[in-house]
Amino acid sequence: MELAWNIPMQGTSHFTWEYDSERETLLNLYQKGKDKQWDSAKRIDWSLEVDPYDVLGTPEHTLGLYGSKQYSKLNVREKQELRQHMAAWEFSQFLHGEQGAMICSARIVESVPDIDSKFYASTQVMDEARHMELFSKFVKEKIEMTYPISPHLKELLGQALTDSRWDMPYLGMQVLIEGLALAAFGILRDKTTKPLPKQILSYIMQDEARHVAFGRLALRDYYKNLSSKELAEREDFIVEGCYLMRDRLRMQEVWENLGFDMKECMEYMNNGPRMRAFRSLLFTRIVPCVKDIGLWSPKIRQAYDDMGVLDLAGGDLVKLMESDELQAEALDAERREMEARRAEVHEAIAEGVLGGPAGAGAGAA
Repeated sequence: MELAWNIPMQGTSHFTWEYDSERETLLNLYQKGKDKQWDSAKRIDWSLEVDPYDVLGTPEHTLGLYGSKQYSKLNVREKQELRQHMAAWEFSQFLHGEQGAMICSARIVESVPDIDSKFYASTQVMDEARHMELFSKFVKEKIEMTYPISPHLKELLGQALTDSRWDMPYLGMQVLIEGLALAAFGILRDKTTKPLPKQILSYIMQDEARHVAFGRLALRDYYKNLSSKELAEREDFIVEGCYLMRDRLRMQEVWENLGFDMKECMEYMNNGPRMRAFRSLLFTRIVPCVKDIGLWSPKIRQAYDDMGVLDLAGGDLVKLMESDELQAEALDAERREMEARRAEVHEAIAEGVLGGPAGAGAGAA
């Protein structure tokens, strides 16, 4: 297994002596980024147990391979093993993606020309480091298995990081990779019955809502001033990246590790009913964001039409992000209420012990 990956850096480090900014919206987002920092060691309840053979608690029929000939051959133990491998692969890719987001955010701090963008991107570096920390802990200690970075994710990261233009790492990372991951987080958050992964996904999505807002603001402003040739180059990158992200979801490394029939598995993952629906849902964050930042040529629309996701362009990103933040806050409120109830129970038990028969007898004596 490859333990490191070195990429030659491209581009220019950009200093600016203009410390005043007129973009109040970005500065407000920067303030929010500072206010919303949190410690994963304290906010996450790591005492919660996780069954590595049933990480999410989802029904069997929701598994991507369910219904295939390969799946029908598996016994109970093999199905449990498959669940562990699938969860390990999925959360490992989340982990690798978060490291990519951290490095891309650091590149933006270095290369973006505007001071307000540098301010905000610096808070995102810390957010992504926190996400890496908790995904790493979850994969190693709870699932007890890790997977290397998928070749499709690695290829797109390499393309984004070897481009000298400051916006390309953000376009590749935040719009494509994180946009797809954010949709996946939401799907898993909403269907899991297990409290620990629900906490992890909910709290990360609260951070990502800010990141998506920054990407939309920064790129939309920048792309207004680009030439048609420069916009076309970025649209080509978007189209190729979306196909890579779509193909990334087929989990071929899992089927290889388990010795499954690769041809049969890949055919089912490409055309099976659950995966077709799942792929469509995964583009709910990407398509409206691409349209919003101004990359909406006939070529982009044709690619999304071919993928069957063009109708997602009308999605309301602001409402989606607001919902992500509210769900995290609701989870916090629910946990505070449960902790208050437990404290009341412990207090009642303690009072009962102190005021019990032994205490009463002593008073009578």
